[in-house]
Amino acid sequence: MVLYPVMKHVVARAARVVYRPVVDGLENIPADGPVILAANHLSFIDSVVIPMVVPRRVSFLAKAEYFTGTGLKGSLSRWFFSSLGHVPVHRGKGRDARAALDTAAEILARGDAFAIYPEGTRSLDGKLHRGRTGVARMALESGAPVVPVGIIGTDKVQPVGSKFPKIVPVTVRFGEPLDFSRYDGMQDSLPVLRSVTDEIIYRILDLSGQEYVDAYQKTPEKLPAAA
Repeated sequence: MVLYPVMKHVVARAARVVYRPVVDGLENIPADGPVILAANHLSFIDSVVIPMVVPRRVSFLAKAEYFTGTGLKGSLSRWFFSSLGHVPVHRGKGRDARAALDTAAEILARGDAFAIYPEGTRSLDGKLHRGRTGVARMALESGAPVVPVGIIGTDKVQPVGSKFPKIVPVTVRFGEPLDFSRYDGMQDSLPVLRSVTDEIIYRILDLSGQEYVDAYQKTPEKLPAAA
């Protein structure tokens, strides 16, 4: 896609100059091949920060509504999310959730990087919440390593309800890849999915330094791939 290189090499480079994010552990991201980046989620701006600092192309799932708007606003929204590598997906349960996982699987099968927020949506209280098992199913079905990501400071760049970002320090930490090949063929086991998800969340917790809450963050923004 032509738009992605423009956003990646021009806009992202300019944003790095302005925000000067502190990035640790970038060497933990494989240079090629499928990889899942599992991050905490404090702000909408997280989906801009991750592609900004990761040298590889990174894809996300995004609400289909971002791609279906009309008029100038709809066109700008479609351009923005497409240029960031976002893939439209309908929110919901059941069939929609499976479709979201299938879309992620296609991205990983191409050998690309895919980012997901295991909490399912952004944290409204700044704490790290219980993870949803979609990330575990994705990892076990694809066989891709999972790189935990801890993002710090983006809740202050663009707090919930804020329309414009502020210039404040941001830190992004990438942990060592997690290999779950020991669970091959067990992607339909709920205890295994919960164990894998918890391991990923705890590694994110180590990187982000947040307080942990053993309860789901409930909000209408939840995406099906993390359900």
